[in-house]
Amino acid sequence: MSENSNAPTLENGLATDLIHDGILRSQFGETSEGLYLTSGYVYDSAEQAEARFKGKDDGFIYSRYANPTVAMFESRMCALEGAEMARATASGMAAVTATMLCQLSAGDHVVAAKALFGSCRYVIEDLLPRFGIGMTLVDGKDLGQWEAAMRPNTKILFLESPTNPTLEVVDIEGVAKIANAGDALLVVDNVFATPLHQRPLALGAHIVVYSATKHIDGQGRCLGGVVLGSEEFIMGKLHNFLRQTGPSISPFNAWVMLKGLETLPLRVARHVETASQIAEYLHNEAKITRVLYPGHKSHPQHDLAMQQMGSGGPMVAFEVAGGKAAAFKFSNALRIIRISNNLGDAKSLITHPSTTTHQRLSEEARLELDITDALLRISVGLEDTADLIRDIDAGLAAI
Repeated sequence: MSENSNAPTLENGLATDLIHDGILRSQFGETSEGLYLTSGYVYDSAEQAEARFKGKDDGFIYSRYANPTVAMFESRMCALEGAEMARATASGMAAVTATMLCQLSAGDHVVAAKALFGSCRYVIEDLLPRFGIGMTLVDGKDLGQWEAAMRPNTKILFLESPTNPTLEVVDIEGVAKIANAGDALLVVDNVFATPLHQRPLALGAHIVVYSATKHIDGQGRCLGGVVLGSEEFIMGKLHNFLRQTGPSISPFNAWVMLKGLETLPLRVARHVETASQIAEYLHNEAKITRVLYPGHKSHPQHDLAMQQMGSGGPMVAFEVAGGKAAAFKFSNALRIIRISNNLGDAKSLITHPSTTTHQRLSEEARLELDITDALLRISVGLEDTADLIRDIDAGLAAI
């Protein structure tokens, strides 16, 4: 394996880094990143094998630990996020769970926002307490609640912003200051904003997690996740946990993610442009009772969203008049926007959160988060905007 002699420099723009950063070329000089489908590696000598296992010789040992294709993906994500180091995982939830368990022990405490993806709520609310780890859920928008929930044994603060599915915006910089004051680490799930529109590390967060399955892949092909942070955290806590427990990403999936990163700026720009137009259109429809889009002036945290993200992002949530029955009729009448609980795809996707992604929550918990039976969430794709609006018209006509 030889290093790329034309590797990007710090002077290059982000779009350039997302195409070239971290490339490791073999002796064949391939243009596209090499796909190394191998579980193990051979050594020149027994002495070299010993040195590698002792960490005295750079090189790969086993693809559960590290792999050339995966290493390229991790390097490119660092360039995108501005992080010192990264580790890729098999899925976004593997990234979240590993980030928690690699540094928490019985007796520790976690503070998390109530508004989380359903599986993240499970990890915080159900899984961690089984291992003696305490937790407190707060209204993420209220900095006073974050501060009041802090304890001497609080180790992690966890949030997503914008939130899934109601697109609340949390003051990342404000929560980071509370974490620092309590000698805790702030972990931010940045999936909805995408790394192009929000840089949590620059806002004071210590760790950022992604489901790379979403916009990073961008075409609904592969599962993957990534954790980004300081070298101290990655090497001191996360790396050995991943090495020993095995939630490793497939080299093939990492290769797909690398290809996705090459077009990420182009795709996300189109997602956001279309999402803003759809949100504006929905605001003028009588059968729509509420629109939630951070980029629209009607959003409760619009100013904060513009400060943190600079855009409204690629997701739109809204409520239809008539509750669950109307929401189902709307969804079933669509022909371009497809029903799916996934997001970040080139195809526009719609989901009914109260019966899918957040169905395990009690009705009381859902209503506390404003996840009503009338709420729908669209992940805006890359189709022609006029076609999507015409499809939405068909959905409204069915109510």
